[in-house]
Amino acid sequence: MRQVIQRWLTRLPVKWKMALWSSITLFVLFAAYNVAQYITVTQWMLNEEKQAIQRSMAELQNYYRDKQSGMNVSELLNSRSFLATMNERNQMIRILDAEGNPLITVSNHFHTDKLAPRSVSQTELTTMGHGDESWLVMRSPLEAGVFRGTIEIVNNIDPFERLTGMIVWVMIASGIFGLFLSALGSLMLVRQLLRPIHSLTETIQNVKRRGLHERVEHHGANDEFSRLTGLFNELLSELETSFKQQKQFVEDASHELRTPVSIVKGHLGLLLRWGKDDPQVLDKSLAVSLQEIERLEVIVRELIELNRAENDADPAPLMRLQPTESIEHAARLFRVLHPDFVFDTELSAIPAACTIRAAARQLEQILLILLDNAVKYSEDRKRVRLVGELRDGRLSISVVDQGIGIPADELPRVFDRFYRVDKARSREKGGSGLGLSIAKRLVQLNGGEIAIESEEGVRTRVRLMFPAGDPDEERRRL
Repeated sequence: MRQVIQRWLTRLPVKWKMALWSSITLFVLFAAYNVAQYITVTQWMLNEEKQAIQRSMAELQNYYRDKQSGMNVSELLNSRSFLATMNERNQMIRILDAEGNPLITVSNHFHTDKLAPRSVSQTELTTMGHGDESWLVMRSPLEAGVFRGTIEIVNNIDPFERLTGMIVWVMIASGIFGLFLSALGSLMLVRQLLRPIHSLTETIQNVKRRGLHERVEHHGANDEFSRLTGLFNELLSELETSFKQQKQFVEDASHELRTPVSIVKGHLGLLLRWGKDDPQVLDKSLAVSLQEIERLEVIVRELIELNRAENDADPAPLMRLQPTESIEHAARLFRVLHPDFVFDTELSAIPAACTIRAAARQLEQILLILLDNAVKYSEDRKRVRLVGELRDGRLSISVVDQGIGIPADELPRVFDRFYRVDKARSREKGGSGLGLSIAKRLVQLNGGEIAIESEEGVRTRVRLMFPAGDPDEERRRL
């Protein structure tokens, strides 16, 4: 039976599972509340009955104690009228002698013969029953002068029992009604909650049929499902952008690779037809073919480097290093490679104890890419500055050239693969359009940021930002 129920539950749709469990939960909570309320109310009412009978007993005891000096049996019998005034509806008051024989019995709608008299030596309060009746019985010893006996007060609590029975039926009826309301409310709530899920499912099906331009409809709420919808839409946007970039990358890569291959093929065809017999044509074709093969080699090498930077499963370990050494080393290399350029290093604003967490080889590669671009796009003003400074606990390294600059509308695209501002100049200088893409990815791998500022025809500044640290302070913390 249990397995049958489990199989049935597993086959239910999520909507009905949520509605079922929420209804059961609400019903259990409601039932627990009703039970607690029933126990509290009945106990309170019973305590009120007990306190009332205790007050009556205390009043009788005080009455007889006040007459202690001259109390005898005859005077005790004369107290019947007082007992009658004390007696309430559905109640009996009885005075017993020392042997338990009734001396005075006063009752109001209570059959005295249903409860046998009994004398006691100490006060007791009990609940008793006979047939379908229930009583609250209190007995207490009475000492008044020479008289020794017992006071009995008996309350019929049938009205109390009937009231509690009515409360039970009211609670059962309200429980059934509450179960119906909770089931209805749960279905409405589940339908409302699952609406974004249905929209998500529908959108995924539309994506399979129509493409990544589909989006989940936003219902205007600010809950977890709405945030999930927003994240899913952002994911679709990123995927769409990624696929577009991938498509553009394939097209650009095909174009970039096809151009040198076509040039080499053309010159080899020329040589094959008649050019091999002309030394000048042979030398020129071989030189051009060699240049294009070298450019093709650069493109392939940079593609491999970019792929490694983006998909490196075993990234280079980051370690504490002083950035001034890497900056000075890169500047020295370019002074040798480009003696006609001036490379100024302005690093005095970097404290001697300042360090960053980075891979030394990757930091050097980033600087070489930026310096190479600065040289390529500088014409008459052949001066490049490397500026280092601390800004709000972060190390800023800037490479500033005085070259052709970048138009403002081109700045957002300079980090795209194969993108070049001046394609003719880049081809002439051997640029592939991959350098800044590689630099950006390497900067991200080292926990930094990269940004470009440029004024067309004036200058270009590429700024690197890395979290800075003080090794002495870190040792003190440890």
